[in-house]
Amino acid sequence: MAIETKPEDEFDTVFDQNDSLELSSSHDYGNAQARIFKIIVIGDSNVGKTCLTYRFCGGTFLKNPEATIGVDFRERTLVLDGETIKLQIWDTAGQERFRRSMVEHYYRSVHAVIFVYDVTSLCSFESIPEWIEECSRHCVGPLVPRIMVGNKCDLRDRREVPTTAAQCLADSYNFPLFETSAKDPAEKEHVDAIFLTLAYRLKSHKPLRLKQPSESNIRQLWNQKEQEASTCQC
Repeated sequence: MAIETKPEDEFDTVFDQNDSLELSSSHDYGNAQARIFKIIVIGDSNVGKTCLTYRFCGGTFLKNPEATIGVDFRERTLVLDGETIKLQIWDTAGQERFRRSMVEHYYRSVHAVIFVYDVTSLCSFESIPEWIEECSRHCVGPLVPRIMVGNKCDLRDRREVPTTAAQCLADSYNFPLFETSAKDPAEKEHVDAIFLTLAYRLKSHKPLRLKQPSESNIRQLWNQKEQEASTCQC
């Protein structure tokens, strides 16, 4: 079962210069240009991040996945409303010893974030605020879209995190909430819906092609500001 609890018209997709910059590069696919969007998937170890991304990009369930060391990359090219876009999905390590040296790279120029917990692990759910705080510490702007996902909902007899508790936490951060299973083939469309929700939001907001200001541009803007201040007649 997958649930999204936030109305579509309330999802924040407005970006400004305090949010992730260098938001959209483009590549040629035939005659079409594909904008690339970086989505990071974060959460505790063993919550199923790798299996979720593999289900979306590969269409199958990855049996016996090894622990992610550093970061794994997966990509999927989509055609949405006639436009070709590419989702570059960063599957991040949940264990501190595997991610310490890479954490700065996770959050650089990110377009969207998916926080994952295991519905059979209360501990992984209670860690979500810590992951959200880490995200904020690394300068991911408040308007960068975020989604919260409870994985492994096929293990109904082992559930430790009630949907009501997850909903309460998601509401407190104003995040959409999904519950799904990367393992259950019947849930494939629901897994797709998680990433497609972000893809449509990112695609539909055209002013995403911001450029990271160069050092010379920053210096020029600073000099201009100083000149304006020196000529002020007030």
